[in-house]
Amino acid sequence: MEKPQVNVTSAASGHGEKEEGAGGAVILFFILGLVGSLLVGWVLFPQLLYSKKRQPVDFNHDKHMELVSDGCESCHFFRPDGTYSGVPQLAQCIQCHEEPNGEDPEEVKFVEEYVKKEREVPWLVYSRQPACVFFSHAAHVKMAKMDCVTCHGPIGESTSLKVYQANRITGYSRDIWGENMLGVKRKSWDRMKMDDCAECHAGAHVNPGSVQTQKDGCFVCHK
Repeated sequence: MEKPQVNVTSAASGHGEKEEGAGGAVILFFILGLVGSLLVGWVLFPQLLYSKKRQPVDFNHDKHMELVSDGCESCHFFRPDGTYSGVPQLAQCIQCHEEPNGEDPEEVKFVEEYVKKEREVPWLVYSRQPACVFFSHAAHVKMAKMDCVTCHGPIGESTSLKVYQANRITGYSRDIWGENMLGVKRKSWDRMKMDDCAECHAGAHVNPGSVQTQKDGCFVCHK
């Protein structure tokens, strides 16, 4: 009785096709998983990580820049002792806003809710750094002669304040990390991280040591 002949070539070919099919499925699932992860990390995660808040009152920088004489320093000035005033206080605004200038709803809201009630506006500061970070505006503006645009961008040309995005974990503005999730920047004002400061200082050949001790160390910028 003759033994049935097995087509070894066909069996091997079929086995190989199954392996190729399995390998293709693995690659496909890997690509789909990678694309899904990128979508979650770059699109969905930022939506969950950052909360969006409106400023208590909208502000037109462009209109105010037309009316002042010293540009940014008309409102963001240095005090006689050299310290920086930062965000304008209500006392700086009252002289021009005792009564609403026109019928703009934001102007009316500012006068009614804050000026007449003598309440400071709780502005959300885009550039607010952690309390341990020491930053001297005088060293950069007065001594290094840096333009405000270098760090803050063309804010003086804006006619409205952008939405404030707060990190739900740290509470700090997204402007510190930057809009790009990878931390990539195209302009000097795209983000305000420590390595941005280090990069700028290295390019300008700034002495990294403390003014008092001339020694390098974390305490130079972190108090």
